[in-house]
Amino acid sequence: MQPRGVQGAGADETGVRFNVLGPLEAWLGGERLRLGGAIQERVLVMLLLEAGRVLPVSRLVAAAWDEEPPATAAHQVRKTIADLRRRIPGGGGVLVTDGPGYRAVLGKRQLDLSEFDAAVREAAGAGRPAEAVEKLGSALALWRGPVLSGQGGAVIAAAAVALDERRLMASEQLIELRLTLGHAAELIGEIRKLAAHYPLREALRGQLMRALYRTGRRAEALEEYQAVRVLLAEELGVDPGPHLTKVYEAILRESPELLASEQELAPTVQGPAEAERPTPHDLPYDLPDFTGRERELRELMALARVAHGHGGMPIVAIDGMGGSGKTSLVVRAAHRLAVDYPDGQIHVDLRGYTPGEQSVTAMAALDVLLRAMGVPGERIPEDIAGRTALWRSTMGGKRVLLLLDNAVDVSAVLPLLPASPGCLVLVTSRVRLVDLDGAAWLSIGVMTPQESAVLVARTVGAARVAAEPEAAEELARLCGHLPLALRIATARFRNRPQWTMRYLADRLRDETRRMDELSLGERSVAATLRLSYQALDERCRTAFRLLALHPGGDLDPYAAGALLGMKVWDAEDILEVLLDAHLLQQPEIGIYSFHDLVRTFARGLRSASSQERDDQAVTLLLDYYLARTDAACEQLFPGRVRRPTGLDRSPVEFPRDEGAGQAESWFRREHSTLFAVIALAVTHGHDRHAVWLARNFSFQLNAHGYLEEFAEASRTAVAAARRLDDLALIGVSLTNLGVACWKLGDLTEGIEVAREGRDVARRLGDRHTEAHSESILGGYMSLYGRFAEALVSLEQAIATGRELGSVRDEAECLTLLSTLYEQWGHYEDALTSAQRAVALARQIGHHEIELVALTDLAFAHFGLSAFEEADRALACARELCEETREPGQRALALMLSALTAHQLGRTEQESAYAEQARPLMDTTVSPLRRAKGENLTGRLLRRQGRHESARAAHTRAYEIASPMGYRVEEAYALLGMADAAQALGDDEAAARHRRSAEGWFTEAGVAPERRRS
Repeated sequence: MQPRGVQGAGADETGVRFNVLGPLEAWLGGERLRLGGAIQERVLVMLLLEAGRVLPVSRLVAAAWDEEPPATAAHQVRKTIADLRRRIPGGGGVLVTDGPGYRAVLGKRQLDLSEFDAAVREAAGAGRPAEAVEKLGSALALWRGPVLSGQGGAVIAAAAVALDERRLMASEQLIELRLTLGHAAELIGEIRKLAAHYPLREALRGQLMRALYRTGRRAEALEEYQAVRVLLAEELGVDPGPHLTKVYEAILRESPELLASEQELAPTVQGPAEAERPTPHDLPYDLPDFTGRERELRELMALARVAHGHGGMPIVAIDGMGGSGKTSLVVRAAHRLAVDYPDGQIHVDLRGYTPGEQSVTAMAALDVLLRAMGVPGERIPEDIAGRTALWRSTMGGKRVLLLLDNAVDVSAVLPLLPASPGCLVLVTSRVRLVDLDGAAWLSIGVMTPQESAVLVARTVGAARVAAEPEAAEELARLCGHLPLALRIATARFRNRPQWTMRYLADRLRDETRRMDELSLGERSVAATLRLSYQALDERCRTAFRLLALHPGGDLDPYAAGALLGMKVWDAEDILEVLLDAHLLQQPEIGIYSFHDLVRTFARGLRSASSQERDDQAVTLLLDYYLARTDAACEQLFPGRVRRPTGLDRSPVEFPRDEGAGQAESWFRREHSTLFAVIALAVTHGHDRHAVWLARNFSFQLNAHGYLEEFAEASRTAVAAARRLDDLALIGVSLTNLGVACWKLGDLTEGIEVAREGRDVARRLGDRHTEAHSESILGGYMSLYGRFAEALVSLEQAIATGRELGSVRDEAECLTLLSTLYEQWGHYEDALTSAQRAVALARQIGHHEIELVALTDLAFAHFGLSAFEEADRALACARELCEETREPGQRALALMLSALTAHQLGRTEQESAYAEQARPLMDTTVSPLRRAKGENLTGRLLRRQGRHESARAAHTRAYEIASPMGYRVEEAYALLGMADAAQALGDDEAAARHRRSAEGWFTEAGVAPERRRS
């Protein structure tokens, strides 16, 4: 059976007829069309309810899905539109694409809702009440029930509520007209039925009371008032309004106006054009699992509200990299702010960065905005100036929230700004629109690890995260804490129940596949970043690709200038453009970095055609770091031997007036980057660069106690030198590796390396390297307690260094010699060597050598019982104990200070120095200094009478020294253990330890009176 109005009373003969005032129907002639499933019906109903108005895809997504929409929701909406166009004859002309969305284009008699509105308008213009009654009756007869039978979801239900309000208004107007025409008796039943559905609607109650009164049922009319008064009090806690109270009081007085004639009380019928227009509520769907961003949300809300107090129309612009969740954040804020903007909330996606789509022009956006505010299409001008003027006049005096999403530049925003100070404009963009005057800005970055963890738990379930917490943490890290990447990865995980989180993390760990893994349906991290990249000019695109060759986490304009082959100021200009586009980040002033996923994307842009350019850029970068580390070493390590590198130096630009402080800060900041640069040199076959970079970096690593890294860099240099088959480089690199092994206690490997380095140097006649290798061998012999052999090597190295004029090498050898004499018990000789080392170190301004030499000087004074002199030397040493110094060396100076303070009776200083030394001793990587430090601790504890603690400290020293063959400190540990055991009454242990110590001391030639006690 056809619905009323299909034939002859509503459908054009050649057009499709749609009915939305009840279950959705589409008719062509006498045949009902099949429209598809629930998604098709919801999308079509949404377009029909707002026929003629452009609805963005986000609005249709919100209408189609009640709960969280799928990742492919936008794509499914577009497929749904295409499907509906196929199902509806002439559907391409009915459902049209318009700017950022879709619009239903219908004839005057193709939609029952349009007929309803037309009939209400005609009733308003009718000359006689009887004619108006007929028109309103025909309008209300079109209603067959709630829209989509009440199954349309939350968004459609909200639109249906507004529509139902219009039906009720028409019903009330019809009742009013019929009351004046004398139809009171037959209206009572109809009004009661309607009031039963809307019990709190006072207008209906008033009409029922008047109908009862006019039919002589005054008591029932008064009872009706009492009933509604009780209901309002119970439900809402309010009294009846003034209109209903006035009717009640008139009935009490039996006022004659209640029986007035038709001519006296003929009501005015309002048409939809005169009634209040539907308020636009076009905000996108607010994610129910929106996570984190609490700080940014508070700041955004504050900016939006504070801006109103400054006069004019407030604009808040939010920028951030693609996929950072700008839109989700702003949508959440807009929903919270909506109550402050009763005249509507409008969202326009300007599509500045939408994959596969052109950005929306200002002309198209203004059309959307004007239609959203109820301006008929025929009234919208065809020129940009006319639309802008109409838009601003339409917005005069209104309070509307306008969300302009994905703006590519200011030109897309300016024409859309209303002039009304009561409005609020929220703008999102991937670039900071610096020329958007008067805007308050908020930049958002990636999420914090804590926020990422919450998002992962909410999207995949807390139980699955709890089962693999470490994998979940790694997953968030591999996604760079970028919301888009996290949502894509967790969506893939949810849809693959067989996967474990560890399996997904393993897949993401492969950088060559990571971008493929972070793609799902229409959502893709790579596609999102590509749009930001394509928005750059060609010069910046090239720079973006080349900058990704930098292997470190951070880069400064000088490194960028080297990579790009340009002046530093030009490079900085490009870095700032990329920063504004959120393709780079700025962790601190003058420093720039890639987000991990952006770097991966940039590296994926390389091609075979760019290989030559890439190789040139890498060479320039290596030249820059070699020149920069050379300059820094000149400041920090004066007196070092300068050697020819065999490399042509490029005219790279870097700061050439830095002092030691700036050089130290640069080394500290570039610590991890320098390892990556050395690896880059090896990967690209620049072995000579790798050797010299490793050598320069080794000075810094050695000075600050990064001994494992010192050894790693030295081994890399040795391998690169061997590949070059360059004996000079092999000799230099072996020397550094020998020092690293010595400090790490790798004595066996160290002696082998030092001997090879010495032999290579002798073959080449490189006396500098030969002397250095000889001094290292002397140090190893000293550790073994082979003092006579060590003395020969060290004296030979000192003589060669003095002959060559290498003050630094001589000073370093003298500290080794002073240590040898102190361990041997020859304290006078140790004193002489240390004094000479201090003088030479001060001559060249080398604080690291000076610190070691002053500590050696204090040990010599202490051995001679010259405690005041030892204290003075240590006071100078402590002044050099900066936090950047190697912790083991600082620990020795401080623990010897505590021991000296004890001898001088300075108890307070003794405790303070010991407390400072302990944590440093625990953090040093050098087992040599840990062993010596533990023995010093034991000596102090024995003097304090804490023999059990002393025995534990000496035992720790023994356990460190013995496995690596550090015979000197092993023997002193045994001697300390013997003294502590004897004090504790353990004579057997004391005798055993003492016999072992005595045997070694006798073998090494350390006389009893010269041994430390």
